[in-house]
Amino acid sequence: MFSRSRRNLAKWFTLVMGSILLAFASVVYYLEVEGELEALDRLLYKKTQVMAASVKAEASGDGYQVNLDSVPLLGIAMPPDSGIVYARWYNAQGELVQFFGSIPPADAEVEIGFMTVKPSGSNTVGWLRQVTLPVYERGVLIGYLQVATLLAASEKALAEFRLILSFAIPVTLSAIGLAGWWLGGIAMQPIRQSYDQLQRFTADASHELRTPMATILSNAQVGLLSECNPQQRLRLENIVDDVKLMSTLVSHLLFLARYQGQVLETLRPVDLGELVAELVEDYAMRPIASHVHLSYLLPESAIKIQADAELLATAIANLLSNACKYTPPQGQVELKLYTELTDVVVQVSDTGIGIAAQDLPHIFERFYRVDPERSPSTGGFGLGLAIAKQIVESHQGKIQASSTVGVGSTFQIFLPLAYRS
Repeated sequence: MFSRSRRNLAKWFTLVMGSILLAFASVVYYLEVEGELEALDRLLYKKTQVMAASVKAEASGDGYQVNLDSVPLLGIAMPPDSGIVYARWYNAQGELVQFFGSIPPADAEVEIGFMTVKPSGSNTVGWLRQVTLPVYERGVLIGYLQVATLLAASEKALAEFRLILSFAIPVTLSAIGLAGWWLGGIAMQPIRQSYDQLQRFTADASHELRTPMATILSNAQVGLLSECNPQQRLRLENIVDDVKLMSTLVSHLLFLARYQGQVLETLRPVDLGELVAELVEDYAMRPIASHVHLSYLLPESAIKIQADAELLATAIANLLSNACKYTPPQGQVELKLYTELTDVVVQVSDTGIGIAAQDLPHIFERFYRVDPERSPSTGGFGLGLAIAKQIVESHQGKIQASSTVGVGSTFQIFLPLAYRS
């Protein structure tokens, strides 16, 4: 139980911290992308401004005559390591006048500002960063200068950053998981101490309660053997009955306290078919089942799982007891065993009085009785189904109930096939 709780704490701690770490890494990567792009844009803008400053224009009629001879790349050569892939000059009407590098597509439009483009064609060299700036002469637009450079350097820097993240994140997640496991152990210490104290208290209470009850019971039974008047005999018989009920109640409470939230680890191979058949045959001989038709249906092949046979028999017996108790004379009680995709199913169905829909969600609660008027001597303590549920969950299974008033009830125990031997 404590190991499972510790694993759950470590798991949820890792999930939460891992989610925060991934969100933080995503933000950092986004900022890194923005930073790389901003640095590249600044450099490209400076180069484009230098080229635009070399454009010469002379007044001619109503406009200007543009001279690009002194513009780097368009008129004069630039150093081969300039990083410029292409440079284009468009006139004020957006028509291509002169270019360096690849020929622009026919449908290319002039859009002022920065943009990332993927050039088409056989000479494709990868993603490009392009800037288009308007060029003015004395306040008059004389054309547009468009320049593009490779994004390879930025992509390489980002690839290296992603490589660092791909190593750093798993390592950090592992460290978080170990930290979660360690912190889970620290958090479980006071709980484990409290649980150990409760276990010791339970053991002590068991001894302290059972001993005086056994003494009272034996004295009352001895008193019944001696001569006494009818009034005294009635009182002694009441004492015997009450002590037996108290003993049963204490046993049930101790059982619930002992297996609370505990996953059984010491399991043995159990033949469920054999267990079910023995239970039904045993119950068929008891007075509680004398008024009903009790039967069972087993699969052709044996179903063996890892389980605690005694506890599992107690859980199934509690369901059988309720089915027989609340089924009218000549009614049917059937116990069926079969397998589903991932589970072994033990099903107890009856044609009894049924359970109202508003009571179904509460029937596995401790001390819950469908009919509050029932006393412990007639309707039990309301612990049988709670005990069955606790036993099933200690096998990592689950229990379900469905019922219709006046038609009958069906209880199903699902045990994982992972427990199958």
